[in-house]
Amino acid sequence: MYKPLDTLTDEEIKKILASGSFDELAMLPLSVGMHHANWKIAQTLCVKLAGHTDERIRANAILGLAYIAMTKGKLEKHIVKPLLLRELRTNVEYKW
Repeated sequence: MYKPLDTLTDEEIKKILASGSFDELAMLPLSVGMHHANWKIAQTLCVKLAGHTDERIRANAILGLAYIAMTKGKLEKHIVKPLLLRELRTNVEYKW
């Protein structure tokens, strides 16, 4: 069932990163990518989560980067492109 992405405060983001459930952590880059006012903070968070051990969280981090590009029109290509290429090569479960 569809549920709109939550708009999270910086404090809520910190709580999820510190001790959130798996589902909260998986949704975090999507919410931040769509709603965070600062594209650089959102990118930094998505880049961090793109290094997670879980494929679903990494895939959502990449999708979060796409949301930043769509909503803010900004990303640092030299940082983001290698992550995108890595995930396309290695993430078997969540290949688009």
